[in-house]
Amino acid sequence: MSASLPTVFATSTAPHVFWLLSRAAGSAALVLSSLSVCVGLLMGGRLLRRRGTDLRVAHEALSLATLATLLVHGLSLLGDGYLHPGLADVAVPFVSGYETFWSSIGIVTFWALALLGLGYYARGLVGQQRWRRLHRFTALAWVLGIAHSLGEGSDAGQDWFLAMTTIVVVPALCLLAVRWAASLGSGDRERGARAEPAG
Repeated sequence: MSASLPTVFATSTAPHVFWLLSRAAGSAALVLSSLSVCVGLLMGGRLLRRRGTDLRVAHEALSLATLATLLVHGLSLLGDGYLHPGLADVAVPFVSGYETFWSSIGIVTFWALALLGLGYYARGLVGQQRWRRLHRFTALAWVLGIAHSLGEGSDAGQDWFLAMTTIVVVPALCLLAVRWAASLGSGDRERGARAEPAG
């Protein structure tokens, strides 16, 4: 008597369940972090400020969800029967012997996002202006995360993954470019104003 389809599926996936969980969480983290970056950049835009739209709750929820999925992404590998990584392999850069460079970029990305994201709750200690300046590095950590996904991700060569990445990353990159251009323009205007002779 042949085994039922659910039994066959469970038997074939059981040895790889932690690896599959890590892959799924990594993809979810990429989507959530990209949405969080989009919302954060929109919060600083003039259009939403004029309309009085407050996206802080959505931005905070997306940021925390990103950190949660990144934790699952890394910690679930501890149960993988093929790699057999230790805690240091998934938490300390340049320790893992598997794809050391890309793994290290992913680890650095997590710690950077954790410090910059959770720093929101300590902004009273570091100062509001200093926290705002540090928080801008979140975009850099996000870009590193994209590099990790494309460099080491098991699904990086799959059409569906590339399509998903494009859909969620391109809007954030466009908003980031607009913000960068605006900051350069405001800087040029400030320098021009200081250079004008008093008359």
